[in-house]
Amino acid sequence: MTLDSQPVASMAVAPIAGVDQVPSPAARRRALGGAGVRVTIRGRSLKLRGLHHPPSGILAVLAILGPGLIAATAGDDAGGVATYAQVGAKFGYELLWVLLLITVSLAVVQEMCARLGAATGRGLLDLIRERFGIGWALFAVGVIVLANGGVTVTEFVGIGAALELFGISKYIAVPVAAVALWYLVIAGSYARVEKLFLVLTLIFFAYPAAAVLAHPDWGAVARGSFVPTLHADPDYLMLLVALIGTTITPYMQLFQQSAVVEKAVGRDDYGPERIDAIAGAVFGNIIAAFIIIATAATLHAAATDIQTAQDAAQALRPVAGDAAVALFAVGLLGASLVAGGVLPLATAYSASEAFGFRKGVNLDFRRAPMFLGLFTALVAVGAIVALIPNIPVVQLLVGVQVLNGALVPIILLFILVLAGDRRLIGRLHNGPVSQFLGWGTFVIVTSAVLVLLGTQLLGAFGVSVLGG
Repeated sequence: MTLDSQPVASMAVAPIAGVDQVPSPAARRRALGGAGVRVTIRGRSLKLRGLHHPPSGILAVLAILGPGLIAATAGDDAGGVATYAQVGAKFGYELLWVLLLITVSLAVVQEMCARLGAATGRGLLDLIRERFGIGWALFAVGVIVLANGGVTVTEFVGIGAALELFGISKYIAVPVAAVALWYLVIAGSYARVEKLFLVLTLIFFAYPAAAVLAHPDWGAVARGSFVPTLHADPDYLMLLVALIGTTITPYMQLFQQSAVVEKAVGRDDYGPERIDAIAGAVFGNIIAAFIIIATAATLHAAATDIQTAQDAAQALRPVAGDAAVALFAVGLLGASLVAGGVLPLATAYSASEAFGFRKGVNLDFRRAPMFLGLFTALVAVGAIVALIPNIPVVQLLVGVQVLNGALVPIILLFILVLAGDRRLIGRLHNGPVSQFLGWGTFVIVTSAVLVLLGTQLLGAFGVSVLGG
């Protein structure tokens, strides 16, 4: 007999009949640990352990949430909280209808940025440089650094203000938070950073709870949401522009597109990304509405003026109790932490894209020195400036959001031109509805900004247009 004369398979040893085959402990662990369902999300194959069937319904939606939800909730940052609190304190529920309209605009703009990232594989500043030239790219970077630099400071101001409500000094809280956020990005991967930011979004549910505890007039809430109200009042116009600036803020669009690119989402896998962008916009503005409702039911009803974040939280105590104060503070902390990481990242992405430097959370200092160096500098400067004594917190936060509102039209114009270019993104270019809503948003935002700038300019010469 020779080995060559018979198939190898025939030489396999068969199990002895009647003898139970007991798997080893290691085999059992592998079998249990390996159980699950493999699904494809954003073009990547993932195994969801513990499931026997692919996720459906709400679980399927939760599985695809990512950059869209993070970007939109980052918009409910310290400046956003201060602006929404001022809106509720000064005008009650009367500006909720504006927030409803802005929600549609935000969803449209965020979806455009996600689509641009998936279709081109490039960030917004990459596309501006390639399409319009280095001069316009430098101009855009200047606008972004101006807007984001100020907002980054406000995030660390918000962290300090939130923890001071729990008796922790900002001189301890701000440095610890800055180092933690910096280490998370420098030492982590994009997947890990995204997961942590998604977990932090759960903190935003503190605001709906605080609003319910404030016992608002829900009939008045409905009227404020669906019946437009206008005032010939400079404060009204300023808060209107601040509301736009904190809701459709430039760093949200920058982070949305750059994060989609870093996740390597292709145009064929764009469907889930679209859901993520729209769902994030809706969720973020629902949270904003609850902040306005909570402060309108307490601060506006009591004609309370707020000068600090502590004033906004403490004013809730007589009506809503200590629980509402704690929830407000927790929400402010979570919002500031998320935006404190997203803002420097969005700025670092943009500057690196404009100059063609390597970028990405998955890279180290050796491979992406400019990207991580700028991120580090923004976190450090933001934390240091936030520790300056006697900063007028609310005025700073709202003022930065007004500046953001004034800069929004510039970024919107670039996005609309790029997203409508069929040669650039092919079949994913803007359709008629997206074009109408996008350009309508641009016209409304630009008009509000021009009216505000005009009244401010005339006011400097003693001319009052709106009265007040």
